[in-house]
Amino acid sequence: MTIGLTQEHRDLRDAVRAFAGRHITPDTLRAAADAGRETLPAHWSGLAEQGLLGLHLPEDSGGAGYGLVELAVVTEELGRAAAPGPFLPTTLASAVLHAAGHRTYLAPLAAGTTVGAVGLAPGTLALTRAADGTATVTGTSELVIGGHLADVFVLPAADSGRTAWLVLPRAAVETTDVRSHDLTRRSSRVTVRSVPVPAADLLDLDPQTPRDLAATLFAAESSGLADRCVNTAADYARVREQFGRRIGQFQGVKHRCARMLARAEQARACAWDAARAAGPDGAGDAREASLAAAVAAAAGVDAAFSVAKDCIQVLGGIGFTWEHDAHLALRRAQTLRIALGPSAVWRRRVARLTLDGARRTLGVELPPSAEAVREDICAELRIAAALEGAEARTHLADHGYTAPHLPAPWGKGADPVTQLVIAQELRAAGLTPVDMIIGGWVVPTLIAHGDPAQQERFLAPSLRGGIVWCQLFSEPGAGSDLAGLTTRAERTDGGWRVTGQKVWTSMARDAHWGVLLARTDTDVPKHKGISYFLLDMKSPGLDIRPLRQITGEAEFNEVFLDDVFIPDELLVGSPGEGWKLARTTLANERVALSHDSVGSGAEALLEIAAASEALDDEQLTTLGGHLCDAQSGAVLALRTTLRTVSGQQPGAEASVAKLLGVEHQQRVWETCMDWQGTAALTGEGERLDATWQFLNSRCLSIAGGTTEIQLNIIGERLLGLPRDPEPTEKG
Repeated sequence: MTIGLTQEHRDLRDAVRAFAGRHITPDTLRAAADAGRETLPAHWSGLAEQGLLGLHLPEDSGGAGYGLVELAVVTEELGRAAAPGPFLPTTLASAVLHAAGHRTYLAPLAAGTTVGAVGLAPGTLALTRAADGTATVTGTSELVIGGHLADVFVLPAADSGRTAWLVLPRAAVETTDVRSHDLTRRSSRVTVRSVPVPAADLLDLDPQTPRDLAATLFAAESSGLADRCVNTAADYARVREQFGRRIGQFQGVKHRCARMLARAEQARACAWDAARAAGPDGAGDAREASLAAAVAAAAGVDAAFSVAKDCIQVLGGIGFTWEHDAHLALRRAQTLRIALGPSAVWRRRVARLTLDGARRTLGVELPPSAEAVREDICAELRIAAALEGAEARTHLADHGYTAPHLPAPWGKGADPVTQLVIAQELRAAGLTPVDMIIGGWVVPTLIAHGDPAQQERFLAPSLRGGIVWCQLFSEPGAGSDLAGLTTRAERTDGGWRVTGQKVWTSMARDAHWGVLLARTDTDVPKHKGISYFLLDMKSPGLDIRPLRQITGEAEFNEVFLDDVFIPDELLVGSPGEGWKLARTTLANERVALSHDSVGSGAEALLEIAAASEALDDEQLTTLGGHLCDAQSGAVLALRTTLRTVSGQQPGAEASVAKLLGVEHQQRVWETCMDWQGTAALTGEGERLDATWQFLNSRCLSIAGGTTEIQLNIIGERLLGLPRDPEPTEKG
């Protein structure tokens, strides 16, 4: 994976990765770590020659004329290599100076003939202004990353209750170099003794801007570090054997690695969004950009630190040795995290910005081809808009709008771009097609595997909303292990007799038809003896019993089948193909885009916060953490959509978004109850209030595949870790 999604960005990634592979080797890292003092790495001139130091700067300042996203792509790749040297400090310095319109040092910074560094905390640095307007700076900064090699320093200083930013050459300061926690990129304290600062070197910019830029680039490097740690841990877990197995087969290790990947993807998404929020040449919405940067600081940088720690845990004893490079990544990640400032402070900033009305607007810029289909879509929707109720829904269904991704005549055969255009125009026209719910799974299966009679009978009525479906898959003894079902279907004259029990069947009392999996052959492997049936929910022998859940309601049902007859014409496909049919998805998947970066749970929490007289720091930190998770989840979903629109295969984002999103929802509703205090315990609330939502959210990590199953999928399919052993496997 990479921060950038376009082909151009992937080409840039590949070029930098190849460069790093040639020039930044384990020996390079070890030499930098063991050196008595830091020197410019041998690959520094190569970075400059390729224009990577000035990628984000305008051409008239010696740069390449790109922006922060391109710089973030490069920063991530060098982070993945744990590259020694001052690339990050130098490019951050030039980004801050460019934002301030200060051009003096831009060309030499881009050329690599000047090295820059940025301090992020003033320490005792303070600005004194004389009556004539002249300014003098005195004091010592906090540690400045890259200070050993810097020729020019961008520093903050206290200025009558606010922060001023200024630029000073090395000749004007004294540096105290420390060996540094990060052994491959050293830090220094900078002391200034009553040095006059020309007005031109007092930077004209929002005092938050340098910290936001640092957050963005630190998050980008953290993304690369996290990816390095995930791959290191997974590579080891695939081959290291203990107790007669490769350790990646143990769920404790597999699930740890899967969560590492999830946090790494979250870091990548946050860094990408912060870089793109700044807009071309820093022209993005200022509050949105600052919010995205704060999320990157709070979530992205912390993620790398967490993943680096887990990497050492997976490696075990070898990870604790000086000779293994894992500790170099840990040192780098922790240095970034501490230098940027406490993540709790950044989470509180996210909370305050959001409470003040800032929101991250998520959207997709569609290609020119979108306009070629928009006119026809608008014409069809104008007719539907003139209709009402069932007539409007029928018109939409008959013209392919219930499920546009399906092939004609049931859908429109819409590619991802067309699907997004349709969604835009439906929203603009105030039209809502039928939500088929379970039918959304049934209809594609019948299109792919049903016979003409089944398609004629069921497809159009389902798309119009005339048939409501339920799903009869799960059983008391076969929850996540769907292939372990025991419901039997035995041949009889003209059809099948089915006996068994299903559970967790939503809408069973309302559905007209159900899709049923039943075992038709016990003499073959369990996945091959299952068949897929269509079941009339009014059939004799069906006993539907409401299953009361922890909310007190009965949305689910138990369904008992006692010698229920299903005619042959309602078997879909051939006997024994049920497992394959149950897993059916069409190649042209549905594409959706949410414009909400907060979500209903976090919005409910914001409402509680707004009604409070004031939130203390602990509450603000908690709120900010939830908002970071909400926004990073929305960004992960956006990246999945963008991949699909551009014709790429889905990345890890979809699996990760489900895993993180479920846990986020559960934490949010728990916090809502906590903040309401004893008022949440009276039982006097309405359905869908915070108490109901908290209880209902417990099913999210169970339904549709438990969290543990999701972790297995991520570990096995995305990281290539060994599959869980079969029950009969020894050892």
